Amino acid sequence: MPTPAATDDRRRRVLPRAFYDRPTLDVAAELLGAVLVHRADDVETSGVIVEVEAYIGESDPACHAAPGRTVRNAPLYGPPGFAYVYLNYGIHCLVNVVTERDGEPAAVLVRALEPLEGIEVMRRRRQRPAKGRRSPARALDDSDLCRGPGNLAVAMAITLADNRVDLLGDRLWIEDRRIAVGPIRWTSRIGIRVGVDRPWRAHIDRHPAVSGRRR
Repeated sequence: MPTPAATDDRRRRVLPRAFYDRPTLDVAAELLGAVLVHRADDVETSGVIVEVEAYIGESDPACHAAPGRTVRNAPLYGPPGFAYVYLNYGIHCLVNVVTERDGEPAAVLVRALEPLEGIEVMRRRRQRPAKGRRSPARALDDSDLCRGPGNLAVAMAITLADNRVDLLGDRLWIEDRRIAVGPIRWTSRIGIRVGVDRPWRAHIDRHPAVSGRRR
């Protein structure tokens, strides 16, 4: 259990509600270098956010809000500063942070992390069998553990139970640890078929944990 002093220190670092209650692209850029932390079974894992994607409004064909408000996408409509976790293609959970003012559907998808705490726990989680398949026999590099939004969720044990969780709570949160990051690059979003014209993917240039094809 963390000491009271450690708990107070964490609370000072946790990003406030006002951080998320802003234009989504501003939030996306400033999430790079912040630290995502998840507590599951009394074990904390964390990593520096190195890649994100923005999804903004009903006019964005790639945003889950494009068809209008539904039971599934309701968290996108606010309030800001909550998690929106969904199952992608029935396989992997993906974690998003809800942005913009209440009623304006938008979120930032966390695509990749540079692991910090709990690395060996992350490695064990990634190597467990899933639906009859196993991870490759080779040992995963640290930079591969949270490379891609599905892998990230597996490594950090983020599940549908974390949907709608308050990011100012003690289960899933994001901290500002004043970590300096390299140059930020904006590109088109990846892994989607519509809305690919919008350059709303931001990542730390040349970071080994960034997803997509390696150069």
